[in-house]
Amino acid sequence: MAETAEKSRILIADDNGPNVELLEAYLSGLPCEIEIAVDGRDTLAKVETFQPDLILLDVMMPKLSGFEVCEKLKADPATRGIMILMVTALNELGDIERAVEAGTDDFLSKPVNKLELVKRVENMLKLHHVTDEVERLRQYIAQMEDAAGPRC
Repeated sequence: MAETAEKSRILIADDNGPNVELLEAYLSGLPCEIEIAVDGRDTLAKVETFQPDLILLDVMMPKLSGFEVCEKLKADPATRGIMILMVTALNELGDIERAVEAGTDDFLSKPVNKLELVKRVENMLKLHHVTDEVERLRQYIAQMEDAAGPRC
């Protein structure tokens, strides 16, 4: 994990200070850069400037809900690849279905278990970096094929 984590950026989007502090403390052992967003609009703004690999996204936030933020990010080709882990106190089946429909990659219910959070974050970051590498290789192959010209 150390190899990919050094490049990893995590955005914690939650309007509750104690929740943010807890998540930061849980992730402190990972060599990742962490940024904080305090509401839905702030989250979208920080995505543009910070360019996270993973967002820990609270559902119940002011200005835009986590569902709305997730839908906007997954609808935009420029941000679609950002991994989103919804962290929420909501645990009704309908809430989980709504999170999936919004495009979340995974979700955790509060109160968050430290080990579960860390392992999911590590796995999601690995997946994100592998997906990025596959896309880079695909583009490289396409460039090489274009440069080689038509085949007989």
